[in-house]
Amino acid sequence: MKWLLRIPVALLLLSVLALAGAWLAFPWYAQSLIDRITAGKGIVLKLRDAGRPGLSGIGFGRIDAVVTTPPDTCTGIRATYHASLFNGHISWRSLPSAGKTVAGIVLVADSVEVLQKPANIIFRDLRPIVGARLDFRRSRGIMPDISPDSVTYAVDSARIETGRLRLDGVSYRALLARSHNWVQQPSRFRAESLSSDGLKMPLTGFEATFGIARNHDKPCTLTFTDCSVDLFGIRASTPEIDYSLRKKQTSFVLVLDSVPLGRIAELAALRGGNPVLSGVLSGSIPVEYLDSTLRVKNGTIDAASGSLLAFRDAGGKQLLSFDAGRRRGGAPLVGGLNAEVTLDAKNGKLSTIRLNGLSSRVFSGSVTMAPTAYDMETGSAECIVRLKEVPLLDRIRLNGQFTGTLKGSVSGKIPVSLNRGRIALRNASLFSKGGGTLRQSTPKKTASFESSITGSDGQILWGFSEPSVVLDRNPLGRTTILFNMKSLSRRSGGGEMALSGAKGTIIYEEAGKPARISLNGFSAGIFDGTISIDRVDYDLQTRHAETIVQLNGIPLQKLLDLQGVKKIFATGSVRGRVPVVLDGDSFSIPDGGMDSERSGQIIYSSTPEERATANAGMRMTYEALGNFLYSSLISSITMTPDGNSRITLQLKGHNPDFQDGRPVNLNLNIEQNLLDLFRSLAISSGIEEAISEKALQQRKKR
Repeated sequence: MKWLLRIPVALLLLSVLALAGAWLAFPWYAQSLIDRITAGKGIVLKLRDAGRPGLSGIGFGRIDAVVTTPPDTCTGIRATYHASLFNGHISWRSLPSAGKTVAGIVLVADSVEVLQKPANIIFRDLRPIVGARLDFRRSRGIMPDISPDSVTYAVDSARIETGRLRLDGVSYRALLARSHNWVQQPSRFRAESLSSDGLKMPLTGFEATFGIARNHDKPCTLTFTDCSVDLFGIRASTPEIDYSLRKKQTSFVLVLDSVPLGRIAELAALRGGNPVLSGVLSGSIPVEYLDSTLRVKNGTIDAASGSLLAFRDAGGKQLLSFDAGRRRGGAPLVGGLNAEVTLDAKNGKLSTIRLNGLSSRVFSGSVTMAPTAYDMETGSAECIVRLKEVPLLDRIRLNGQFTGTLKGSVSGKIPVSLNRGRIALRNASLFSKGGGTLRQSTPKKTASFESSITGSDGQILWGFSEPSVVLDRNPLGRTTILFNMKSLSRRSGGGEMALSGAKGTIIYEEAGKPARISLNGFSAGIFDGTISIDRVDYDLQTRHAETIVQLNGIPLQKLLDLQGVKKIFATGSVRGRVPVVLDGDSFSIPDGGMDSERSGQIIYSSTPEERATANAGMRMTYEALGNFLYSSLISSITMTPDGNSRITLQLKGHNPDFQDGRPVNLNLNIEQNLLDLFRSLAISSGIEEAISEKALQQRKKR
C-alpha cells in the first residue's frame, strides 16, 4: 500500500521537476515552439536572448521577423517586410469570452525597424506598443491551436525613409483584424516634416486618411481623402488623391483656400516690409503624377477684390500699388494654368528638374514659358518667359507726390538665367501701346523752384505714350535699361514742354560703391528741335550728379511761349550747351551758353495805348523791335543753387523800317534771381529796357 502511494508522489515530483526543467530550458527551445506555430503561415520569426516566462510575461533581447505577402493582383509584386524589435517585453492576460479561451498580448520594445522590399522603404519607431488578440482552441496534440484575431499598433512620432527623402513625426493607427480579412482600414495619417538629404523641405504637417482596402469600382487604386499640407506655412488641401497601383499614377486637385498674401511677403523675407502684400489668394490646381512627371491642367489662382502689392517710401508712406484682385465680371489673376514638370534621376539621386512647358492666362492676357531644365548639381537653368497683352498698366496706382491713371497692356519676352541662386536677364524686351497721365504735387519746401516753373498751383502734369524697355541684369545685380517712349510731356502753369521719341539707357549698380544710377545716351525731340545728355551719374547716397544738357534746333518762339510771353514774336532757332549740377533738392548752372543757328526776326507787337503813353525812349524801342532782323544771337548763363544768376546776351542786326536800317548791336548783362525771374516772367521787360537804352545810345552817337 505504501508502495502504491509513492507512485503518484513520484509522478507529481517528476512533473514539477519537468516543469521546472522546461522553465529553465525555455530560452533554448522557445525558437522551436515559434517555428511550429508559424509554420506554413508565410512568417519567419527569430527570437534572440529570450528570457524565462513569468506568470504574465516574458522579456527578450531581439525579435527578427520576415513576412512575405502574396503577389499583388494589380502590380504582380510580392512585397517582403523585414522587421526587428529590440529590448522588449511580451505580456499576456486572459480576456473574458464565451465558449473559447482568448488572450490579450501586448508587446513593448525600445525600438522597431522595418524594411519593405522591393521599394526599400525603412520605418523606425521608438517605444512601440503592439497589441494582439489571440484565440486558443483545443487540438489533438499537446499544444493548442492559436489563431490571431486582431493586431493594433498606434504609431506616434515615427520616421519613414525612402531614398533621399525622410518623413519625421509620423503618426498612424494600424489595425489588422480577421473580421476585415487582415486589410488595414482607413485611418488618419500625419507627418510633421519632410527632409531631403538631411535638409528640411518647406512641406510640413501633411495629413490624409487612407487604408489598404480596395474600392470595387477601382480595385487597383489607393484613395487618400481629406488631404492637407502646409507649404511655407500656407495651408493647402485636396479632398481626394487617387493613386493607381497598376499605372503608378496619381491625380488630385490642390485647393488653396483664403491664403493670406501677407504670409507670402513674410516667406519672401522682403526687406523693411517693402513691397507690402495684402489680401487673400484662392485657387484650384488639378495635378497628375506619372513616371516622375507632374502635370497641371487648367489650374486657377484668384485674388480677392482689394488684394494689393504696394511699395512704400522710407517713412512708410505708400508710393505705388498694383491691384491684383478680380474685378466684377473680369478674369482671375491666373487662369488656364498648364504645366509639365519631369524629375530626372542619376545614380539614384535627383539630378535635373525639367519644365517641359508652361502656359497661363494672366487676367485677359497670356504668359508662356519655353521648355527649360534646372541642373541640381550646378544650380543653373535658363528659360524664356513671353507676355502677350497682359493688362498690367491698368492696375497700377500711384500715391503720394505722383497720382494719376495708366492704361494699356504689356507684351514682350523675358530671357531668364539662374545660377546658384542668382538671377540674370538678357535682352528682356517689354512694350506697351498704352500710356498715362500723372499729376505731380510739388512739396511746399521746394516751391521756390517748382512754383517758378509750374505756376502758383504747384501742380505738374506728366503724360507719356507707347513705352518700351530692353532690360539686362547680370548675376551681380548690374541692371541696364534701354527705354523708348513715343511721347513724353510736361505741362505746368508756365506752359507745356513735350518730348517726342525720348530714349536712353539707365544703368543701376546694385553692388557698386557708391551705389548710383547712370543715364547714358538720352535724347528726345523738343520744340521741333532736340535735347540730349551724353551721360549723368546720380549718387544715391549723396544725391549728387553733374551733366551737360545739349540743345539743338530749338525755335525761339517755343521758348517764349513756354515762359508765357505773349507780345514777342520770333523766328530762328538756337543751340546750346548747359552744364547742370544737382545737389539734393537744388541745382546750379556753372557756365552755360546758347547761340543762334541762323539769322531770324524778332517782333514786339506794341499797342497804340503803349506807344501813346510811352516816353520818347520807349517809343524808339517799340520802333526798333517792330521788325528787328538779327544776324547773331549769343548768350551765356550761370546760376547758383539759390537761384541768383548772371545772363549775358549779345544781339546783332537791324530793322529796315527803323533809322534806314542801320546796324544795331546790343550787349545785355542781367543779374537777377532766375527763380524769381521765371516766376514773374519779367525777362521780356528786361530785354525791352536794355534794347531801348542801346537804341538811345546809338542815336546819340550819330
